[in-house]
Amino acid sequence: MKGQRKSLVGTVVSAKMDKTAVVEVERSARHPLYEKVMRLRKKYKVHDEENTCRAGDTVRIVESRPLSRQKNWRVEEVVERSKIAEVGR
Repeated sequence: MKGQRKSLVGTVVSAKMDKTAVVEVERSARHPLYEKVMRLRKKYKVHDEENTCRAGDTVRIVESRPLSRQKNWRVEEVVERSKIAEVGR
């Protein structure tokens, strides 16, 4: 599957850096021994070329070549705008 890139959907936690946003992706997994379903969260630093993301937005991110030491993902599209960010403008 050459050319297929991983894609995740998450929520923007911080957009205070220039051309960078922090996106939190939540997934659920079952504990191997106790069988309890756990909610696991991971934060990714993603490249946002036009600075379009705001805190609270839901975005789709895709894997890319390394853009810096910590950025290996970029924003593909804004799925849903935050309601709170629109009111504050």
